[in-house]
Amino acid sequence: MIMTSNCRPFHWGAIASLIALILLCLAWELWLAPLHAGGSWLVLKAALLLLPLMGVLRERIYTYQWSSMFILAYFAEGTMRAWGEHGLGQRLALAEVMLTVSYFTCVLLYIRARRLAAAH
Repeated sequence: MIMTSNCRPFHWGAIASLIALILLCLAWELWLAPLHAGGSWLVLKAALLLLPLMGVLRERIYTYQWSSMFILAYFAEGTMRAWGEHGLGQRLALAEVMLTVSYFTCVLLYIRARRLAAAH
């Protein structure tokens, strides 16, 4: 496991944004602005975000790589819901977009820093 000081901020940024996205999805679909009163089955999208969590915590490059593509589905959902909803739902969708962009950026920068560290 290669962990240089250059990788550390991106690793922790990816973890923080992924956990924040999980919590946002849970709160959004259960309490804050669910599609249906009492909650929505869309809360299962938070469970899907648990798939890359352990690999990211363990710094597995392969997980970073596939999750960078996986997260784009959440970006697309956030974009569409920000476009189509109003009020709190729209603000939550924009927060989802920001968290996915943050995760994607941290993942790419982490992989780049790891490759540069391995090259030296």
